[in-house]
Amino acid sequence: MTTRTATTAARTAPASKGGPRRLFGPLTTLCAVITVLLVAAAVAGQWMFPDWNRQDLMSTGAMPGDGHLLGTDELGRDVRHMLVAGARSTLAGAALVAVGSMLIGNLLGLTAGYFGGITDTVVRRLADLLLALPALLVTIVVAGIGGGGYALAVGVLVVLTSPGDIRLVRSAVLEQRHRPYVEAAEILGLPSRTIMVRHIWPNVLPVVVANTMLNFAGAIVALSSLSFLGLGVPPGAPDWGRMLAENRTLLYDNPSAALAPAVAVIVSAVVVNLLGDRLFEYFSDRRP
Repeated sequence: MTTRTATTAARTAPASKGGPRRLFGPLTTLCAVITVLLVAAAVAGQWMFPDWNRQDLMSTGAMPGDGHLLGTDELGRDVRHMLVAGARSTLAGAALVAVGSMLIGNLLGLTAGYFGGITDTVVRRLADLLLALPALLVTIVVAGIGGGGYALAVGVLVVLTSPGDIRLVRSAVLEQRHRPYVEAAEILGLPSRTIMVRHIWPNVLPVVVANTMLNFAGAIVALSSLSFLGLGVPPGAPDWGRMLAENRTLLYDNPSAALAPAVAVIVSAVVVNLLGDRLFEYFSDRRP
């Protein structure tokens, strides 16, 4: 085989299993683009459509058309404007749940996994107790007793989502605890906090990222469910769950008024879940 032929064959041959990997394949790129659009809607949606709450009582429940891409709801509000403006409450609350749960889970999981002993026992029992509670049902009860409220629902979900993070991080830390790099750091006399944060935590980061994404997707569904039941945002506020509850009576007049927020919830949860799974595979050096 000549040199030119060998070079051409090398270029056209498929990558070996040990070859470099791409983070953004076609599916991951699509998920990333949708995620960026969702973030943009959450940040600037109400600025883009400041008239999201404007009512046109002469065209209530209208089908798409006449300047209304998704039609109007029962109060004559533009469904598209409501959908974009409602991204803020839905996604911001889900982000707070995911980040809050991650912080609690990482703090207690790292501490329990590294120190062990009585600390590990207390943290495990606390996590088991909270994990035995049905998160969504308890949130419904607490929010109902407390008179509803968005902040209360988010706070309860943070507490009841964290046990899964605690157990996951603890297990990952236990797997790293007795590795040579940890023993070497202890021999050098590094503080425990430094060993946990600067040495162990980066090695469990792939699990943390993937689980945080999963919690974010679950929180989107949970908060939308609470809003659907009237326990999240107040009536009239732009929110996907609230839109679905208020517009379900329009399924035969303007189906997009109810289907659009439902599709938004499903798509948001799916793309974030897929993106988190891909990031986990990438950072943990696994082939897709």
